[in-house]
Amino acid sequence: MGTNVALVTGASRGVGRGVAVALGAAGWQVWVTGRSSTRHGSTSHLPGTVEKTADAVTVAGGVGVAVVCDHRDDAQTRSLVQRIEAESGSLRLLVNNVWGGYERLNAGGWTEWTAPFWQQPIHLWESMFDAGVRAHYVTTALCADLLRRTAGSAVVTVSMEVGSAHDPRHGVLYSMAKAADDRFALAVAVALREAGVASVALHPGLVRTEGVMQFAEHLDLAASESPQGVGRVVAALAADTQLLELSGQALTVRELAERYGVDPGP
Repeated sequence: MGTNVALVTGASRGVGRGVAVALGAAGWQVWVTGRSSTRHGSTSHLPGTVEKTADAVTVAGGVGVAVVCDHRDDAQTRSLVQRIEAESGSLRLLVNNVWGGYERLNAGGWTEWTAPFWQQPIHLWESMFDAGVRAHYVTTALCADLLRRTAGSAVVTVSMEVGSAHDPRHGVLYSMAKAADDRFALAVAVALREAGVASVALHPGLVRTEGVMQFAEHLDLAASESPQGVGRVVAALAADTQLLELSGQALTVRELAERYGVDPGP
């Protein structure tokens, strides 16, 4: 059996980087995408680029491949998938992690993020739905043929518990977008089940990403998770030979950590 191949979108930093590196430690070839690049410049004041993540995947024991990709641009996403098919020949795991909805928050917009929805800028819709939900849909649609041809393949869409039950501490728009991701994961599971492709929504808890740690003073981090811990859970999930039995569900990192005996905290 050849090397397992994964695509992790939005992997310059944060959860995406943690997932990519954990897969590397498990011996995967990991294609990592994002807009922040060592060569072409970063989109954020936060550290991290696709090249640095790919290097970390390789150091961990896998093979990292960096691709600068704006997943709002269908042509760029299509070109990426064509490269994966041409150079790797298969795709066993797609992790839909790209999420433009945090950009303004990461830039320091805590007050905006916590404001009532009628006081938030309307273009947050584009950030969450175009650079989030739509990007997940398009990437999955373009990867579907590759996934259907690869035994034991899966789609993991990073979502959040607010999609299952609205939490008033989170905004209306955020709740809507995450609910859309959860339903997307379920619908994809139904559509791809006959081909043996699993699809789940993944609900991390509070994760100590670079963006989150900017606001540590506002948060209770006692039960928080690390990007690396979330990544180890995803790697264990991808290795689960009974994964198809979980298809169509929205699963928390904590419950999966218990299932696989992984500590998501450190």
